[in-house]
Amino acid sequence: MQVSVESGEGLERRLTVELPAEQVEVEVTKRLKQIGRTAKLDGFRPGKVPMNMLRRNYGGQVLQEVYGHMIETSYQEAIQQEKLHPVGRPKIEPKEATEEGLFSYVATLEIMPEVELTKLEGEIKRPVAEVGDQDIEAMIEKLRKQKATWNSVERAAEEGDQVKINFSGMVDGEAFEGGSAEGVDLVLGSKRMIDGFESGLVGMVKEEKRSIDLKFPDDYQVEELAGKPVKFEVEVNEVSEEILPSLNDEFAKDFGADGGVDKLKTDIRENMERELDQRIKSKIKSQAMDLIYQLNQIDLPNALIEEEIEALRKQTREEMGQQGAGSFELPHEMFEEQAKRRVTLGLVIGEIIKQNDIQVDNDRVRKTIEEFAASYEQPEEVVKYYYGNQQQLASVQNVVLEDQIVDWVMDQATVSDEQTTFAALTEQS
Repeated sequence: MQVSVESGEGLERRLTVELPAEQVEVEVTKRLKQIGRTAKLDGFRPGKVPMNMLRRNYGGQVLQEVYGHMIETSYQEAIQQEKLHPVGRPKIEPKEATEEGLFSYVATLEIMPEVELTKLEGEIKRPVAEVGDQDIEAMIEKLRKQKATWNSVERAAEEGDQVKINFSGMVDGEAFEGGSAEGVDLVLGSKRMIDGFESGLVGMVKEEKRSIDLKFPDDYQVEELAGKPVKFEVEVNEVSEEILPSLNDEFAKDFGADGGVDKLKTDIRENMERELDQRIKSKIKSQAMDLIYQLNQIDLPNALIEEEIEALRKQTREEMGQQGAGSFELPHEMFEEQAKRRVTLGLVIGEIIKQNDIQVDNDRVRKTIEEFAASYEQPEEVVKYYYGNQQQLASVQNVVLEDQIVDWVMDQATVSDEQTTFAALTEQS
């Protein structure tokens, strides 16, 4: 078997393989003899058909079968011989046999890139923050709002009130889809509607009607309405003010704190501190991955990009289905950049692990599982579940290994502390 390799564009390679004619002939003859044991031709008993008759009747079919089988086996031998690491399935182009009986084919394939790591240099800003009393109070207010009720009032609507309205919109003198509704509850200041709509209702009273002239944003999601003037006719059916529950033991019990308000505040602080730790880790990890990606731009096999795009499309379709958004085709280009980033990071991080002999830290795996299990009533059972389920355990090991990669990046990069607040980190995510 003779093999030659030509380089194509990027990571493409053209592998030309010539198969020895005598080897093909040996395989054809062997198979014809097997067929001859049971072949039935007029005038001959099974097993007594002459070879020239077998070749005339079955030779073409057998040759194609042998040729196909030898392509499969010789391709594997050829890539091993040439020390190639292909990605995806090759495109095989069989060639017609020459007059000398030479069989050959061309396999077009992509190979894995050689990843040469760039020296990691750059800056990572480590957020520094703590959960303060003001953060606890802000969270309690959010919880109170979750339990809020609305009380109808006979006064003009103010910011923060809820109004029940009927409205109809007109663009260029015509109604448009989604521009009219009745009996809609709207909290003034919630920014559910386009800019100016909610503020235009401040001061209205029950049964009052008002015209509001506005303009759709230039980047409005409905293209035919973007940037256009719109007139809304609005009628207020009811004005209600928000009634927050009292901060007492009963309120605390609603959120699982049987020890009263003090216990509720303690629970809130612990939860927020865990969340703060996660947000800081996420912020640092994002910067570390950005640094790795920016410094290591490599040629990527199209096969890996396409595979990643399909995985992202499938994941997005499933998430949309769970949210009741229905099923429709998602454009290929929507995921291309994300796929390239993920493939690049996968290859580069794999090389970082290999070159630095980074092994998953089993103590960190155990600690991660125990921290997760702590939020359950029977944490020891959760720990047993993870260690008894290889798939779940592997997912935690992958997370820990990613954390170790981030640690490695932190050791190489310049790290500076950046003072911030819990609220600021929450708004950024």
